Amino acid sequence: MTTSLIKSYRAGTETAGHRIVAFTGTGAEVAAAASATAPSIGVSTPLGADAGGMLDVTLSGLAELRLGGAVDAGDPLTADADGKGVVAAPVVGSIIRYAVIALDEGVENDIIPVLVVPGIINTPA
Repeated sequence: MTTSLIKSYRAGTETAGHRIVAFTGTGAEVAAAASATAPSIGVSTPLGADAGGMLDVTLSGLAELRLGGAVDAGDPLTADADGKGVVAAPVVGSIIRYAVIALDEGVENDIIPVLVVPGIINTPA
């Protein structure tokens, strides 16, 4: 049996399904993450939500994510400008936030299985 932790949050903007989600800075409101440094918390479920609606977010466990580029199984993934998953690459002097680990390979616009395990990659200057 596979169990994921899913919680509903108010969507700050229209948010598509299968996107990495982050807090917007307005209470517990969320939206698609727009960068590798956004405070990512999980992945939106397939239905997504309109602005002001309730968005179901997988906070841990298995989910499906739409990709913004090529990835390999085992890659930590962060968000591109549209909340799609891209490889989380270290940047000297920056803290990069990843939301998931890819469980399959894929290319741009594929939807792949992922393990939701938010974390950071801290690369000192």
